[in-house]
Amino acid sequence: MNIKRKTTIKDIANVLNISPAAVSKALHDDSRISEKTKKAVKQVAKNLNYHPNHLASALRKGKSNLVGIIAPRTNSHFFSSVVQSMEEVLNKKGYNIIMTHSNESYKKECDNIDTLLYTQVDGIIASMANETIDLNYYNKIKTKGIPLILFDRGENDLNVDYIGIDDYKSSRIIVQHLVEQGCKRIAHIGGYKHTRIFNNRIRGYMDALKTYHLPVEPELLLEGSLTIEDGRAKMEQLLQLKNRPDAVYAASDYAALGALQILQENQISVPNDIALVGFGNEPFTSMVNPSITSINQHSEAIGKLAAETFLEYMKAPVIKQSLNKKILDAELIVRDSSQIKG
Repeated sequence: MNIKRKTTIKDIANVLNISPAAVSKALHDDSRISEKTKKAVKQVAKNLNYHPNHLASALRKGKSNLVGIIAPRTNSHFFSSVVQSMEEVLNKKGYNIIMTHSNESYKKECDNIDTLLYTQVDGIIASMANETIDLNYYNKIKTKGIPLILFDRGENDLNVDYIGIDDYKSSRIIVQHLVEQGCKRIAHIGGYKHTRIFNNRIRGYMDALKTYHLPVEPELLLEGSLTIEDGRAKMEQLLQLKNRPDAVYAASDYAALGALQILQENQISVPNDIALVGFGNEPFTSMVNPSITSINQHSEAIGKLAAETFLEYMKAPVIKQSLNKKILDAELIVRDSSQIKG
């Protein structure tokens, strides 16, 4: 199969017997080029199916009007909603996004960062992968003088802007709700505690138990990847305990859905035998039976704030980043899975 070589400015110049510099000026409507030459250049460019090299243009101008986005997953309504909100704000200001996802892999996240830096993006807005512990690649972005904004998952040590909800307070609100429903043995299916947001959720859970004089039991605190499969596995583990929990708080709706599947497969009544709360307010939480109580993460507001933060940096003559947190209030959406009827 023959692969056609990409047309260059030099090809257009050869057809018209003029210099490549004159072609470039004509394509950019330079006033020093006659209208006749501009028209001829543009017609030849169209005939040869010429497309400008945006990367080369970005290198010349020092500005690409591209913003790199790194999300841990693309199958989450939360992340897709955040990105959609970002894109709406950025497009209105003349920016386009380059979307990447890490699939919760540290290596893929590093590859994404390298690709975005090579593409000469004007900024990067990211949420870290579950596997990420080493922050060297994120520091690499800062050393390039490129604005870095983190959302949902981020680390204070990077000393950059962060937008998210109050994860610690969210856990306290969940435990308070379950205690008010009469629950006394509350389990937590959490994320990995090396990730700041999941560590905050674990701390909030443990502190809330102490507030209500409930024991903090290691067997009731489980860490994992928070997928549906992980939720199923962790729920099976909890059901094997001699003294089962009477409530389960999962740090993601996907893990909560997996837990619900296991409870139903074992004919365990939700919420009367075991109450259940998730995190993220994914669309399916209101569609399953019973519907799942969850925390609303304000995805649209997070995306809007992240995009606006980037745009503020674009106005500044010098980019000086610091730890600037924008924390949104937690909101519990109470549904059937945790409303225990007396």
